[in-house]
Amino acid sequence: MTALSLESPSPVLAATKLCGLALAAVIAFLPLAACSDETKAVLHTATGNYTFNVEVVDTDATRAKGLMFRQELPKDDGMLFDFLTERNTSFWMQNTFIPLDMVFIGDDGIVKTIHVNARPQDPTPIPSEVPVRFVLEIPGGRSVEIGLKPGDRLEHPRVGSKAR
Repeated sequence: MTALSLESPSPVLAATKLCGLALAAVIAFLPLAACSDETKAVLHTATGNYTFNVEVVDTDATRAKGLMFRQELPKDDGMLFDFLTERNTSFWMQNTFIPLDMVFIGDDGIVKTIHVNARPQDPTPIPSEVPVRFVLEIPGGRSVEIGLKPGDRLEHPRVGSKAR
């Protein structure tokens, strides 16, 4: 009899082995399922780890609309812009009614620059200053609240991955 054999003199013992194998498989794949949830992003700072519920936008049309016309954004929500490759980029706040922090992030998940409290309705361009793949928009002032600094890290399934 091998370790994976379900042969047993007792049907109860065979069923127990089968249930044990199924449970082991579920437990083994749980971390993979958690890592592939694109609606969650974690910012790792010196003050702790902060999870945000994010909408991912990765097409020209969805990136162009962004958070325009939204009236509110809960403190742990945000929008993750994926440009699919690193590039210099620029944002503005025209037709955006809520203040936002813009976190500019490299392909490796490292925070490069942060623009705090972008003013609603302001058409002034806000540049990334360096090439980035991602921009995370979160409620205005939230980056200061969590102690976010350049050099901190974003954890998300797309970070470090090839363009989708």
